[in-house]
Amino acid sequence: MDVPAQPGEPGGVAGRAWLTKEPGGPGGPGGPPSSLPATPPGASEATRLLCAGTYMDAGFRDAVVDELYVHEERFAAPSLGIDAARVLAHALRSRRLELGWAAAILFVWIVALPLSSGLAALYVFPVALMGLARFVRRAPIPQWLARGVSFLLRWYGRITLFLFVLALLIAAFTGSASFGSGVGDSVSDLLPDLLSGFGSSGSGGYGGYSGYSGYSGHGALSGVATSVSYVEVAQGSSAGSDSGLLQVWVTLLLPLLVAAMVWMQQGQFARVLAGELSRERFPDVMNDPAERAEGMRFRRLMDRVRIEQHGPLVMYRAADPFCGAGWSYKTWSLSVELNPRSDRKAEPLDNSAILARIVPLVAALRVPSPHGSPAAADAVRDRLRAIEIDECVFLPAEGLPTREAAPYAPQAFEQHRAAAVEEGGETRRHFLRIRVGGWEEGVVTTVFVRVHTQGGMLMLEVAPHVLWPLRQLFQDADRIAHQYRHHHHFGKAVWALTRTPRSAGDAVLTLVRGLQSAWRLATAGHDAALPEGPGAAVRELGSYGESSLFQDMDVARYLKTIQQRVAAGVTTALREAGYQTEEFEQRIVHVAEGGTYVESAQGAIGIGDHNTITHNAGGSSGSSRSSRSTSSSTGSGPTGSAAKGRK
Repeated sequence: MDVPAQPGEPGGVAGRAWLTKEPGGPGGPGGPPSSLPATPPGASEATRLLCAGTYMDAGFRDAVVDELYVHEERFAAPSLGIDAARVLAHALRSRRLELGWAAAILFVWIVALPLSSGLAALYVFPVALMGLARFVRRAPIPQWLARGVSFLLRWYGRITLFLFVLALLIAAFTGSASFGSGVGDSVSDLLPDLLSGFGSSGSGGYGGYSGYSGYSGHGALSGVATSVSYVEVAQGSSAGSDSGLLQVWVTLLLPLLVAAMVWMQQGQFARVLAGELSRERFPDVMNDPAERAEGMRFRRLMDRVRIEQHGPLVMYRAADPFCGAGWSYKTWSLSVELNPRSDRKAEPLDNSAILARIVPLVAALRVPSPHGSPAAADAVRDRLRAIEIDECVFLPAEGLPTREAAPYAPQAFEQHRAAAVEEGGETRRHFLRIRVGGWEEGVVTTVFVRVHTQGGMLMLEVAPHVLWPLRQLFQDADRIAHQYRHHHHFGKAVWALTRTPRSAGDAVLTLVRGLQSAWRLATAGHDAALPEGPGAAVRELGSYGESSLFQDMDVARYLKTIQQRVAAGVTTALREAGYQTEEFEQRIVHVAEGGTYVESAQGAIGIGDHNTITHNAGGSSGSSRSSRSTSSSTGSGPTGSAAKGRK
């Protein structure tokens, strides 16, 4: 029976003659292996959290847009367990929304400046102090100095802002001439002297009222008091008084309006998490607003990404051929002589024959062990029941005239597969790809297997790779959105007010990043560049690189189980073809566990790390030498293996 088509792979490995399961094997006579229901990559939990991450992390979002949208010449990296095209759609949507909010916040500031006759500019100094405090806190200086300077700057900015708002409140609600002297004399040294210029500007602005020119010598706060208390209009002009009060109220209400916009922006994110990115609605791809975006470039690149990311053909960059598969995890290889047995004549053994014995053994891992009843066996949730097996061919991206010239058509790929499986080439390589998506695609274990026979030798290459969990911020997206939606209004207002001081700076940076991306899109000429392999993978960009002990244990179990079946398949192929298997069985025990097999040795052998072995040879003087041994391991725990295997 053919191995069932794998999720996410058009056609999977079904119909491949040498990828078959023997009748009577696990799963019942003549019946297909039992497996867990497959989740489409576009509806997986990992895809949902990555889409949420585009609204939470501007750096991640910009990296996704730059890789898949700006660099049109780059092939999409394999997306194991996710749909990178859907992540790109939400990245573009979240950027549009953020650019809209940034433009609105900056527009409010621009309108407020002339309406307040420049009085709103006095917010810049305390806000800049608090921003400088955040910069100093992350500066590469001693921590005690960074914390101390940051504390002083932060609180100086807060006190300055508080006194300025207090001055505005007094001016707005009293308008008395005693305002300047009452407040200015008590805290005149707390505000910067540069602000006093607003109170002695000569003509126009705020210094045109001679009744308040005496405040210019009272220190910093006297200058602020002068700048706002002019609304009293000593000459008694009713029209001037109304104009001055309007400017004060505009300045006073500006942070409240910006805080309301910050509140609404966060509320929109919470609604997105509760709506189209909720667990209930996310599987409905057709009704996703991000998928319905217009634009020829958007549609063209979305289609290209969906063709390339889940295809069996991998267009790679020579510097990082396994881009998208994650972090390398204890890669190993083994070579043995093909020695015929004495009791029978050996048959020709090619690579396809060996792979034909590996696949059914690995596919049998989908079948639960006997549990006494079909219902009990069906209740087993081991992720090995959803194991995916397919063939893939790696081709270098260099040399193609256009990105569309890549041979993704089924007939073209079949020609490459048939040639690559036996040729053992350097740039075109054939692999058997075995994948287990654990923890709802949060931890993806992929084993690439390559066999090659040449000159009476059998070479077996096994390259395990692991995609580690997503960033903790992405995993907490639902919790953050739920907490915000169910928080009381006072808490939301305080949250928005605390983030108001940085909103203008964040808006400027957001618009600058958007303009930079648009400028590169218009001038860099990526659409006319020669194709190249992927520079980054969406799933790897969203990974944190750390895992729990449970996840490390699962990865170790998947790898040991798969590698055991791979070794068993090679052993069976050798035995059935009439070759000796003792040497292979002896070496595979050591090499597959991460150790080094020593066929014969004379003298001292060091086992462990940091050993120094000194061999004193007899005979002539000067023959003594010392050498440092290479550490040898016959296996390590899951946690240690994971730490060593990650980049």
